[in-house]
Amino acid sequence: MTLYRTTIGGERYSFGDLRATMAAATPLRSGDELAGIAAASEAERVAAQAVLADLPLATFLSEQVVPYETDEVTRLIVDGHDPAAFAPVAHMTVGQFRDWLLSDAASSAVLARLSPGLTPEMVAAASKLMRNRDLISVARKIRVEVGFRNSLGLPGRIGSRLQPNHPSDDLKGIAASVLDGLTFGIGDAVIGINPATDNIPNAIALMEMLEELRLRYGIPTQSCVLTHVTNSIEIINRGAPIDLIFQSVAGTEAANEGFGVSLGVLDEAYDGGLGLARGTVGDNVMYFETGQGSALSADAHHGVDQQTLEARAYAVCRRYKPLLVNTVVGFIGPEYLYDGKQIIRAGLEDHFCGKMLGLPMGVDVCYTNHAEADQNDMDVLMTLLADAGATFLIAVPGADDIMLNYQSLSFHDIAYLRNSFGLRAAPEFEAWLEGIGLVDPQGQLVDSLAGQQRLIGAEA
Repeated sequence: MTLYRTTIGGERYSFGDLRATMAAATPLRSGDELAGIAAASEAERVAAQAVLADLPLATFLSEQVVPYETDEVTRLIVDGHDPAAFAPVAHMTVGQFRDWLLSDAASSAVLARLSPGLTPEMVAAASKLMRNRDLISVARKIRVEVGFRNSLGLPGRIGSRLQPNHPSDDLKGIAASVLDGLTFGIGDAVIGINPATDNIPNAIALMEMLEELRLRYGIPTQSCVLTHVTNSIEIINRGAPIDLIFQSVAGTEAANEGFGVSLGVLDEAYDGGLGLARGTVGDNVMYFETGQGSALSADAHHGVDQQTLEARAYAVCRRYKPLLVNTVVGFIGPEYLYDGKQIIRAGLEDHFCGKMLGLPMGVDVCYTNHAEADQNDMDVLMTLLADAGATFLIAVPGADDIMLNYQSLSFHDIAYLRNSFGLRAAPEFEAWLEGIGLVDPQGQLVDSLAGQQRLIGAEA
C-alpha cells in the first residue's frame, strides 16, 4: 500500500493510504470526527490537501477506497469508467484538475463530455481543494437537462419540489398544502410526499389523489410518493398511477443493504418505470435522495470520509439517468454536520459533485432543531445554490415539515429566489401558471391570493 507523505514548515506528515489522505484533506465536519478519521489539526488538514493536490488523477483508477472485490458500488464505478472521456485530463494531478476546472477552458460543453470519464473519488478530491466560491463557479457552468412532463435543468430556470407532508397522511390536508404551493409557483420538479405510513395501500391512495389533482387542473408536472422501491415495483404491477420511482441510496454496498436495496433491485424498478411510458417530454423516471453521513450511520463507511462516500452515491444515481437527485443536506443531524457552516459547505460540495458526474442535482436546504444552525444559515445556502445553478430545491409549508420534524425552505423562499435572480419555473409548468393567471409573461408571481381563488373556483 502506498504511504503518502509531505513536509510542511519542517513538520513531517504521513497518511497511510488514499482513504486516510482523502479523510484528512476534508474540510472539518463532525461526522468524520465521530468516525475517528478527521485530521487532528488544521495543519494536518493542509498537509493532506498538499499531498492530494500533487496526486495524479489516474491514481483513483488503480487504488480504490472501498475494495472492488467486496463492493458492487466500486465495481460499478470501475467497470463503468470511460477512458476516452477521461483522456483530456488523464495527465493532470488533482491540483491541476482543480485549476483547470476554474479556467475558461472548462466550458459547459467540455465538462459534459468529460463527465463519463470521471470517478466520484476524483471529483470529491478536487472539491476538497476548493473554496465555497470555487464550488459555485464550476457548478454554475454545468447544465444537465432532463424531462418527464416538463423540462428541468434549462438555463435561467430553477425547479422546486412541493413537499406537502402530513403527520397522518390526511388526503384533504395534503391537497390543501398542494394547492397552497401551486399558488406560489411551486411543484414543477415534482409534487412529492413522504408518507407517514409506508405501505402499499397507503402509497396507492396518495398516488391516486395526486393523479386526480394533476388531471383535474391539467398540471404539467410529475408526482411521487416516496415509498420504498420494492413497494414501487409492486405498485407498478398493480397498475396504480405511479410517475417517478423513488429510493434513498448511499455510496457503499453495505450502506445500500441497510436501505434494503441493491443495484439489481434498482435495475428492476428502473425497467418497470420506463415500461409505463407516462412521461410526455422525456423518459427520466427515477428520483434519488442522498445525504452525507448515511453510510456512517449504517456502520458501512469502511473508514472513508462521508463526503467521498456521498459522491460515490452519485455513481449509483447516474446509472439510472434520473429526473431528480437531491442531497438532504442537514437532515441526518449535528452528529454528521454540526452547524450552519458545515451544512452550507456540504450543500455546495454535494451540488458540485453531483453536477460534475452528470446529475440533475438539487438540494433539500434543511437542518434539524438540535443542530447549531438556523433559518439564516438556510437563507445563505439557498441563495448560493441559486447562484450555482441548482436544478431544483425543496419547499414545505412555512419551512416546517410537521411530519418529518425538520426545517427546510418555504414556498415564499422559492419565490424570493426566482424574483431576486430572475429565475423561472420549468417552461411547460410556467405556461400553465400563466394560463391560470398566477404569473406574468416574464414568469413572475402576480397575485397569489387571486390565483388561489381561481384554483378554489376550479375545484368547486
